Amino acid sequence: MSQSLVTMSYIVATILFILSLSGLSNQESARRGNYYGMLGMAIAIIATALSGSVTAYETLFGAVLVGGCIGAFAAAKIHMTQMPELVAIMHSLVGLAAVLVGYANFMDSSIHIGGVEKTIHEIEIYAGILIGAITFSGSVIAFGKLSEKITGKPLLLPGRHWLNLALLLGAIVLGFTFLDQIDDGVGALPLLYMDTSGAFPLVIMTLIALFFGMHMVMAIGGADMPVVVSMLNSYSGWAAAATGFMLGNDLLIVTGALVGSSGAILSYIMCHAMNRNFISVIAGGFGTGNGGPAAVIEGEVQPINAEDTAKLLLSAKNIVIIPGYGMAVAQAQHTVNDITKLLREKGKKVRFGIHPVAGRMPGHMNVLLAEAKVPYDIVYEMDEINEDFPHVDVSIVIGANDIVNPSALDDPNSPIAGMPVLECWKGETTIVLKRSMASGYAGVGNPLFVMDNTRMLFGDANTSMQAVLKALQG
Repeated sequence: MSQSLVTMSYIVATILFILSLSGLSNQESARRGNYYGMLGMAIAIIATALSGSVTAYETLFGAVLVGGCIGAFAAAKIHMTQMPELVAIMHSLVGLAAVLVGYANFMDSSIHIGGVEKTIHEIEIYAGILIGAITFSGSVIAFGKLSEKITGKPLLLPGRHWLNLALLLGAIVLGFTFLDQIDDGVGALPLLYMDTSGAFPLVIMTLIALFFGMHMVMAIGGADMPVVVSMLNSYSGWAAAATGFMLGNDLLIVTGALVGSSGAILSYIMCHAMNRNFISVIAGGFGTGNGGPAAVIEGEVQPINAEDTAKLLLSAKNIVIIPGYGMAVAQAQHTVNDITKLLREKGKKVRFGIHPVAGRMPGHMNVLLAEAKVPYDIVYEMDEINEDFPHVDVSIVIGANDIVNPSALDDPNSPIAGMPVLECWKGETTIVLKRSMASGYAGVGNPLFVMDNTRMLFGDANTSMQAVLKALQG
């Protein structure tokens, strides 16, 4: 394939990637956006394979086959509840790829350049490995937290901010040392039988970056994990862009920049919706405490059964459903949609209220509701529906805790103080579905559960909603 045809293919792929991101910004066009992205990636792979820069076709096709099989298996076997940790582990692979490509370029003796061009290439290698290592280790820890293999509570080491600053300064100093040692021909590792001048500071920096990524994510509380996922998505994009610079691949640079910038914008939007700033999230996030004891939650819960829940719904005119991670775990979205259709057929006004950080990743609840074919026009964001709660007859909270916690607004010492929440307690009645009285992912107690107008429907969310559906059907 001629170089001009390859360039044209890359331009087409870039346009398709932009159209993909544009499509994913809206629920109704999300499916089309995915198709654009798939087509763009197919064109990119084929154009790269036929560009003349690839000689080991057996290795390339073997890698594509293995990767394709793993992707197909994951798509078929991974449940929707496991999507957040799947996304996190995929980010880690992008980071690991950047590290491996960086070291491969560093040890490649076939590259013969000099002067400023050589220095720029060395900076590309160093920056690519740095970003990739942080992305890799941070994403692995995020995977552990999201899959609950690691506690969601923040790990707060003494002097952690000074430690982070020291690690950052150390990486910068090692960067200058790396460039100096390559120019002077020193700093090689004796175990490698090739010219590896500058390898020692590069390896030390990699270890520092790996630790920095681990420590950064470990210090972030559970309520901020959706922001972490979008942040790591941004990091993986910049890691891919750095890989593109190292390989001289324009499409990889553009694609990485698209992913990196969109992830950064999403992180900013989510932080703004949570009344947080990005630096405060990275510095510790929710769950780190505000210097005083949180208010003690006192009172008794008022349980309710499925039959009485159905009676309340039948007597209500204005109903809001607030989904949380518990709905995802119970796979209750399809039953919830059946109840929604039944209530709407009876003339009820039914809407869904979605908090920006509901679930474990950005848009988690939107994806679940779309999977269950809930109509897009009855799904509202927090800012769109919050002011309507005083006029709501019944709110149903399905497996959510932190996003409906009044202490975020009225307890300055609460670990989630200042975070905007769905103010469902302002309605006439709130029904909360939970397995138990355990606190949510952020580890914060919720006074909503003991309010006078709250009723608790205990049990598996899907089982409980099926019982409600049966009672509604009479």
